[in-house]
Amino acid sequence: MPQDPSKTAQGSHDIPLSITITKIQGRCYRGYKEGDKFIFKDFTKTPEDFCQGAGTVLFPILYALTFGAEFPFEENIRSIHTYCPDAGAVEFFTQVLSESGEVEEKEKIEQAKPSPTKMIISVEEVKGHCFYDYKVGDAFETTGLRTPPGFCGAAYNAIFPVLFALNFGAKFPFSEDGVSNSRITCPDGAKIRFKVRRVE
Repeated sequence: MPQDPSKTAQGSHDIPLSITITKIQGRCYRGYKEGDKFIFKDFTKTPEDFCQGAGTVLFPILYALTFGAEFPFEENIRSIHTYCPDAGAVEFFTQVLSESGEVEEKEKIEQAKPSPTKMIISVEEVKGHCFYDYKVGDAFETTGLRTPPGFCGAAYNAIFPVLFALNFGAKFPFSEDGVSNSRITCPDGAKIRFKVRRVE
């Protein structure tokens, strides 16, 4: 059974993050303006009325930064710029905050180079029939953020935040090895439980 993070990593989620609108280059349905700032008490607590469209692409980033991910192509590697999925109208800048509200900063050491990470997606538990006929022990190898050929799209959507985080060096204090998450559950009836592990 997967470990319960509430028992193994008390408070590991309680990391505040900020998202600032740094560029507008089209019509924003929500009416966001440059300089608008949103504070997330942690990655699970979305500010009131925050755009759900933006939230879909920002969640993996918030999740990754919470667990220590670093983005070597940014000047502050504990932050990242990303764009709205609706025609790229808005640029968001996500940063980690300290308890006192100061921005966490970590400078990049050298010129960033692509370094996709090898990961294994495995089926840990099956409850009921799976349309893709996944079975305990099935395993899929992937590198970076590539989708395994023929992999279930709904399952990949659930798995992606973990893949994204691990690809950029996140560590999970609620797992025994720190480089895997075995709590990822299929959204279709919770029939399948997956584990994602970074190959060190």
